Amino acid sequence: MQNFHPNGNCPIRDVLSRLGDKWSMLVLITLHTNGTMRFSDIHKTIADVSQRMLTVTLRTLESDGLVKRKVYAEVPPRVEYCLTERGLSLIPHLEGLVNWALQQMPGIMESREKNDSVQKPM
Repeated sequence: MQNFHPNGNCPIRDVLSRLGDKWSMLVLITLHTNGTMRFSDIHKTIADVSQRMLTVTLRTLESDGLVKRKVYAEVPPRVEYCLTERGLSLIPHLEGLVNWALQQMPGIMESREKNDSVQKPM
C-alpha cells in the first residue's frame, strides 16, 4: 500500500492539482487534436473559457513543460502553441480518461438523477 503524505512532496497531488482544473485537459486535448494553434484558435475551439483563464492555463502548462509557446517577431506579433514531448507523452493517458468518460457518462447521469430524486424531500 502506498502512502500519500501531505508534506508537499507527493507527485500525484502535485500533478493532479495542475491537470485537474477546469481547462488544462481540454487545452491539451485541443492542441493534440489540432496541432500547433494560435491563442485565438484555441479560444474559439474551447468557446466557454475566458481569455484570462486560457492565458493562465497556457502559462501553467508551459511552466510544467507540457506546452511550448513560440513568439514570431512580426508586427503584430504572432504567438503559437503546441505540445512538447512531455505533453505528447501525457496524451494516451488523457485519451483513456476521455474515452472512459464518454462511455460512462450515460450511466453517471442516470445515477445522478436517481440520487437527486432520493435526496429531494417529498
